[in-house]
Formats: sequence, structure tokens, C-alpha cells
Amino acid sequence: MQLLSRRSLLGLAAVVDIAHHSRPTPVAAKALATRHALPPRHLETLLQALVRHNILKGVRGPRGGYELARERRRITAGDIVRAAMTDSSDDELSPVSSLVDQVIAPAVDQAAQSFLAELDEITVEDLCREAERKQVFGGTATNIDFAI
Repeated sequence: MQLLSRRSLLGLAAVVDIAHHSRPTPVAAKALATRHALPPRHLETLLQALVRHNILKGVRGPRGGYELARERRRITAGDIVRAAMTDSSDDELSPVSSLVDQVIAPAVDQAAQSFLAELDEITVEDLCREAERKQVFGGTATNIDFAI
């Protein structure tokens, strides 16, 4: 059972990927999109949301792209998931019901807060270390073999 949306998972993967690959130059959205097999325009909206939430910083110019706006140890998985969830469009209709409003929604909201609190304990630094330990980047920052 998947608790996070694809957008949230992609946000986590993008930030960890950028944290790993952005030294010494920022990561181009096109390179990131290629690594994750996505159209660049689809990824760009997520990257811009992460910039608005001060997780990433956009760098303009011919060697521009994205880099972390803060240190890896100061960005949590919860920060990234909140940014992805806040800026995603939820087109589905919610039921209009006293049961939902008074019982179900508060219970689910409480569980969601607990889940996000757990994600707040995981930093980008933790995820980068785990990715490096498992060699998902292929051993060097220049080898780009990472997909979700």
C-alpha cells in the first residue's frame, strides 16, 4: 500500500538526486528528467514548487539548473512531501457528509500528521547516505544511473 503520491515520491527522488549531483555545478532539469524518464515540463512544475518552499534554488544561465537551497541535513523528507502536496491539484470531489467531516477526516488528518512527523525525522543527508551505501548512483557523481 503506497501512502505517498507519485508526485511526493518524485519530489523526494529529485531532491536526493540533486543533492548528490549538484556539486560542483547545478543539475539541469533536462538531465534530471532524463534520469527519471519524465518529460521535462512535467518535472519543472514540481521543481518550481520545491523552489517556492525554499528546498531548492534555481540557478539561471547556460550552466544553470537546480541546487539545494539549504544544507542536506536541514531538509527533511517531510518538508519535501509537504511542498509536493501543497502545490498539487486535487481535482477529486470530497464527499459532503457529517460522518466524513466530524469523524473520518479528523482521524485521517491525525494519522497524516503522525506520518509527516515520522518523515520529519528523515533528512536528505540520511537518504543520500543510504543511496551511496547501496550505490544507486553507480559509485561516482558523474555516473547518472538513478530511477524510481
